[in-house]
Amino acid sequence: MTTEKAPGKRLRADAQRNRERVLAAAQELFAAEGLAVPLDDIARRAGVGPGTVYRHFPTKEALFEAVVAERIRAMVDEARDQAEADDPGRAFFDYFQRVIEHAALNKDICDALESTGQQPKTACLETDFNDAIGTLLKRAQQASAVRADVTTAELRSLIVGGLSMYRRAVAEQRPASELAVLYAGLRPAD
Repeated sequence: MTTEKAPGKRLRADAQRNRERVLAAAQELFAAEGLAVPLDDIARRAGVGPGTVYRHFPTKEALFEAVVAERIRAMVDEARDQAEADDPGRAFFDYFQRVIEHAALNKDICDALESTGQQPKTACLETDFNDAIGTLLKRAQQASAVRADVTTAELRSLIVGGLSMYRRAVAEQRPASELAVLYAGLRPAD
């Protein structure tokens, strides 16, 4: 793995372990609090000093981007894995639901999905995410499982809306039954 400052230069084993500890701590704290978490809290959770964090990530935003990029990449990979599923409709709706449920519990992903490519390093991954969900959408539409007039941009907005619905249901300790209405609205009329 390489550092931000010296592309191509391998990290010493202890520096690599520190970097991984910082990323793990940041994943936990960003998931819970989003970008608002203080960098000192991340350093403390990782068991390193703030200087160690800055050696690997010049700003808190750079650390946030690294964490979010990893999470978005995993979501893109999962969508691509589902792209050739035997039942495109089921693959689409199952993936849609997993994204909402997973992202709703991770403030960092909510922040990233609600943004519009504002973080430079994640912008290309957001394009990959849109392409991957667009492929699932297109296949589900071709299988007549999803309305033909829904676009990828609209789907992205529906995901963001679904996040809000799911978070509210979790906070109120009730089932997210409004998601069933959202899913029904995506299905073609009989």
